[in-house]
Amino acid sequence: MTAPARPAVAVLGTFDTKAAESCFIADRLAAAGVRPVLVDCGVFGPAAGAPRGPDIAHTEVARAAGHDAAELAAAGDRGAAVAAMAEGARAVLLRLHGEDRLAGAVAAGGTGGTSIAAHAMRALPLGLPKVAVSTAASGDTAPYVGESDLVLMPSVVDVSGINSVSARILSNAADAVAGMVRGAPVAYRPPGPTVAASMFGVTTPAVTHARHLLEEQGREVLVFHMTGAGGRTLEALADQGGLSGILDLTTTELADELAGGVMSAGPGRLAGGGPDTPRVVSVGALDMVNFGARETVPERYAGRLLHVHNPAVTLMRTTPEECAELGARLAARVAALPAPAAVLLPLRGVSAVSAEGGPFHDPAADAALFGAVRDGLAGGAVRLVELDARINDPVFAETAVELLDGLLR
Repeated sequence: MTAPARPAVAVLGTFDTKAAESCFIADRLAAAGVRPVLVDCGVFGPAAGAPRGPDIAHTEVARAAGHDAAELAAAGDRGAAVAAMAEGARAVLLRLHGEDRLAGAVAAGGTGGTSIAAHAMRALPLGLPKVAVSTAASGDTAPYVGESDLVLMPSVVDVSGINSVSARILSNAADAVAGMVRGAPVAYRPPGPTVAASMFGVTTPAVTHARHLLEEQGREVLVFHMTGAGGRTLEALADQGGLSGILDLTTTELADELAGGVMSAGPGRLAGGGPDTPRVVSVGALDMVNFGARETVPERYAGRLLHVHNPAVTLMRTTPEECAELGARLAARVAALPAPAAVLLPLRGVSAVSAEGGPFHDPAADAALFGAVRDGLAGGAVRLVELDARINDPVFAETAVELLDGLLR
């Protein structure tokens, strides 16, 4: 009998500057019983003195994106070259995965190399191991990770040669990927159709109760935390057709998008999914805009009502004017969804802190929000349901699940 092929892991590196580090990772993978596939993402090709050449040359990577490597090098535009090689690396990884030849991916580099590798790895399916050792791993990693499960590992020292520190870090990265790809297959199977739910700390009781009810119906529930990345991931999954329905009770990211908070999901929020992905939407946590520590709140908001949620998170109450705009935006986006939808309003409080007695209790702001939603949905196909309850009251979650169940049926 022919022995089964060893799992293959793509090692992405710019061989004009990081050949030694890429080959070091490849050797460590091979020692762990994993077959490395060296992919040269550099514009200029392997530098003199490289331990060995790549399995997939930089010319092939550039060609995969419709470019000529020599022309990219001659143009002298580093930004354009990095973007081109990133597209090429992405195409190469997708091809390898489509040919069932890829079990994972790993990379090491600075900001340029990380941007190339991260762009390529983000295209791979969730769950496929992907690790990048990077000088940028301890800063703002959102541009690299995006909505993926990419693991960024701080390089500690620069990715510049093999030394007592880099050898340990690069070995850890290789060993981590090797362990992931050689692990036993995941035995878990979803119990039934998958529903996504949006949650925040101040809407946790509502979403938790709804999740239990949905699970009792035999559905799998994926809960996303609405921190910007959470909303983008939810919408991306909906676009991929991986959801049977969405329980979108927490739309707080719209407030951050409007007022410049730190947890905006961008204009794609409340815009994902196809005609077969019904959605129940509410106004959870639209009473707040999120910022970091108290001292990070922009000066222009110095006179606003602020609430320190914890040392790292400061909340700002949305005004009646902002709430009116948020209600109009929410209604417009829901009305434009291609799938059946319903909107559920909790008239006694849209979060744990805006109900009566809470620090963000503001009937005028809530009235502006609800009124704009009503006006925006008037005469349309979206069903509007109003409850004389707080968002975290059990009856709210129960009604939301009933609505979603009706849309799903």
